Amino acid sequence: MSVPLAAIEDIIDASGAAPVIEDLLPAAARQRQLTARTLLIGMHLALADGRPTHLTRVHEALTSLPARDQKRLGVTAGWATGPHQITYRQVEHTSRLITRALAKTEPDGAPSAHLQHVCDQLTEASIPGQFKTASSSLAVDWTDAEAWSRPVPAASPGTGTDPEARWGHRNVNRKVQEGEMFYSYYVSAAVMVRDENRQPVPELARRITVCNSAHDPAVTLVPVLAGMAAAGIGLGDIIADSGYSHRVPSAWAVPVRGIGAQLVVDLQPGDRGPQGTHQGAIISNGNLYCPSTPKPLLQLTPLPPGASTADVAAHDHKTAELARYKLGVHAAGDADGYRRHACPAAAAKIRCPLRPESMKLDRNRPEILSPPQHPPACCTQQTITASPGVAAKTRQKHDYPSAAWRISYQRRTAAERLNATIKDPAVNSIDRGWIRQTGLTPLMLWLACLIIVRNQRVLAAFQARQQHHARAAAQPRSRKRRREPAGPPAGAP
Repeated sequence: MSVPLAAIEDIIDASGAAPVIEDLLPAAARQRQLTARTLLIGMHLALADGRPTHLTRVHEALTSLPARDQKRLGVTAGWATGPHQITYRQVEHTSRLITRALAKTEPDGAPSAHLQHVCDQLTEASIPGQFKTASSSLAVDWTDAEAWSRPVPAASPGTGTDPEARWGHRNVNRKVQEGEMFYSYYVSAAVMVRDENRQPVPELARRITVCNSAHDPAVTLVPVLAGMAAAGIGLGDIIADSGYSHRVPSAWAVPVRGIGAQLVVDLQPGDRGPQGTHQGAIISNGNLYCPSTPKPLLQLTPLPPGASTADVAAHDHKTAELARYKLGVHAAGDADGYRRHACPAAAAKIRCPLRPESMKLDRNRPEILSPPQHPPACCTQQTITASPGVAAKTRQKHDYPSAAWRISYQRRTAAERLNATIKDPAVNSIDRGWIRQTGLTPLMLWLACLIIVRNQRVLAAFQARQQHHARAAAQPRSRKRRREPAGPPAGAP
């Protein structure tokens, strides 16, 4: 197996999930031979061996352990008739009891509080202590996980063998008519990435959640992130694609900022560029700009993949020029989210006739040649106040699409790599048939176990890579001397 049994036991015991589940299970006349802890161990063992997530595989994984471990875990117990090894029926029965205990009384396509809490405990326990505070940045993304049940017509939801599964749209950046549909759930994950200008960290998934298409996956992830902050886990950068930033501010951007995190997000084409004004200042890409900002600078978009070095340099020069026209933050936001902004000429970034003192600046700064005939408040006042609703949807940590934003946003690929690993047929793929149980509860519990196994593999690879780099730094390779020819070069024929 790729993950040792001892490591699996340590994670489950550190999480405290097994006692929580046991407390939720109904009392029985006699003690069950197969406990929740042992079943969780069997689920992890099956995944660690690359087996499908079938209960028969769990039974095989537990009964193939050494005799001493079977006895210690209760796989083999002493009955009145002699030693008894657990049967598949016992595995199925305990799994059914856990599913009922963690599911909602009235399923609605979102996890219950108990299920989310158990999965949070398990995934958090898979993060080693030395890495829990090594980074506060998270890359978030969602992907699809198809249900085992057969699809039902979209007009008849809740009528199939999996009443919580729904039809969903796989390509979020395309129209429904152009994209691909699937029948199942959305799986959202938050993956650790390094903080800016800090040392690398293993890309460990710290939280997951599951919902069907009746729920917005971005909205469903917000309380999970809030739960991390409530548990004392500091949140720094939240890096997400345009599928998240496109949501209304009250659903994503505002609550994420409310828990102390900073956004690093891509913007939908419709959210880019000028989006109105505030007291005369142009609202563009989450910032306030001078009314005389050149229009081509306000229309800048991110660089396409594979851009040449010359194109990158030219683009970065333009974004740096655009930053000179941005209204600076005169005072940090107060408790209510109000911010004060100062004119860029008053901040000595540009030259403007409306600010006579700015005309004494060096001529290497941009100069406003045609100031407004009727100057707005942003040009006449020393500062203007912006309410929390100004650019609430697009405001983020770095100027979009500057070089600083591009470098910071590149960390989001960690979430893409997570999706790739859980869909890798060579290891554990969550394609249809990987689980043959219906409902959100068993799917999410199995996914949490899969994430834990995946975290252990990532951690082992990260540690091996760090050791390799340490050895290479301690023993630099010496370049071999170039061989000299044995004799004079042969003459021309």
